[in-house]
Amino acid sequence: MDGMLLPIIVGIIGIAIGFIIAKSIEKSKGKKLLNATRKEANAILKEAKIDADAIKKDKILQAKEKFIELKSEHEKVILSREKKISDVEKRIRDRESQVASEVDKNKKLNRSLEQKEKDFDFKLEFLEKKEDDLDKMHKRHVDMLEQISGLSADEAKKELVSSLKDEAKTEAMAFIQTSVEEAKLTAEQEARKVVLGTIQRVGVEQAVENCVSVFNLESDDVKGRIIGREGRNIRAIEAATGVEIIVDDTPDAIILSCFDPIRREIARLSLHKLVTDGRIHPARIEEVVAKTEKQITQEIIEVGKRTVIDLGVHGLHPELVKAVGRMKYRSSYGQNLLQHSREVANLCGIMAAEMGLNSKVAKRAGLLHDIGKVPNEESELPHALLGMQWAEKYGEKPDVCNAIGAHHDEIEMKSLISPIVQVCDAISGARPGARRQVLDSYIQRLKDLEDIAFGFTGVQKAYAIQAGRELRVMVESTKVNDAKASELSFSISQKIQNDMTYPGQVKVTVIRETRAVNVAR
Repeated sequence: MDGMLLPIIVGIIGIAIGFIIAKSIEKSKGKKLLNATRKEANAILKEAKIDADAIKKDKILQAKEKFIELKSEHEKVILSREKKISDVEKRIRDRESQVASEVDKNKKLNRSLEQKEKDFDFKLEFLEKKEDDLDKMHKRHVDMLEQISGLSADEAKKELVSSLKDEAKTEAMAFIQTSVEEAKLTAEQEARKVVLGTIQRVGVEQAVENCVSVFNLESDDVKGRIIGREGRNIRAIEAATGVEIIVDDTPDAIILSCFDPIRREIARLSLHKLVTDGRIHPARIEEVVAKTEKQITQEIIEVGKRTVIDLGVHGLHPELVKAVGRMKYRSSYGQNLLQHSREVANLCGIMAAEMGLNSKVAKRAGLLHDIGKVPNEESELPHALLGMQWAEKYGEKPDVCNAIGAHHDEIEMKSLISPIVQVCDAISGARPGARRQVLDSYIQRLKDLEDIAFGFTGVQKAYAIQAGRELRVMVESTKVNDAKASELSFSISQKIQNDMTYPGQVKVTVIRETRAVNVAR
């Protein structure tokens, strides 16, 4: 038993010694680790302190730089404000000096005005005194004259005026009677002979221009093709020509209505070509109308050439020849202007020959006297003065120009041709049934309607239709939108209402169309 306890005791002692040794070793290691940790911590703290100092120095430098920058900006602002303040002060000083100078000037002017006012009052008082003296003196003279003549001043005045009236009336009647007798003896017989002989030698038919043309059709089936699907063809024709097309129950015919004969003729010829060709659609309509307009222009030139050749008028400028041709499609108070001008030319030629003047010059002036009625553009000048300007521009002689400008007494007559043209114009227009003023005023009203529409921005075309009861306005889609179109229609209607006088009412229709066209090749 003792042998068993010994190893156990030895083992326990060994374990205790090992434990004590382990504890001592662990304690020594812990001290070393703690010392190493302390050293590392001290190193870290030292490095942190160094970094903190560096950061502190950087921040201090940045703060100083920022402070310097802000100080510089502040100084600039202060300098700018000081400069502005100095400028304002300078302007104020200048203004004060100006005000002071103006005040001095006003004081001087006031003193001058006061002095002038005193002088004026003195002169006025002097004049009033003189006027009183003159009145007294005049009264004394009148009293003396009344005493000498035995009549009062009013009685003497009436007697003098009466005697002067009787004497002047007697002399005037004698002069008038002498002048009339001399004029009768020298002029009445020759004037009657010349005028009557001229009228008898010239006779032409008179035809009143109408505002409608009838287009005859082979059958009523063509009417449907002219109208087109949903009326697009007839709308395209009306838009392209400005002519109202009336399709009613009239058999084998449609009516073209327009105040402008050129437009009606273009529409009639275009319809004839379209019906003959058979292809009627909007694109074809526009093409045919454009070609017809060129054809009418050429026809106008041909008519002018034939007219001047028939009348024997040579050397006329091409533009004047064109103006003569356009007379075919114009009327003056219902009288065809070309027929009227031809008649006046013949009358002038005959009358000038009877009086021993140059008949060719007279005939030339008679033909051109109304060219101012066919302008390409509207003008505010009277047609006589406008025609005279054209004649001067295209090299006509002064006698011809004066006759054109003076045939309605707008200017003074300077040659014997001028009164001849005036008289022959009156003879031609005074024939019974030659003119109708109602038509001319109606046409002018329709032109005024269209001119009002053209006065607005974006209007491309404007046509007065239905005898002036409707104004149809085509606008450019790029310049006028849908909202603007409605506003434009209202503005035009208000201007018509304010500026024109017309019977009934006028409907204003604004049409805006957008097209997209491409070509397949």
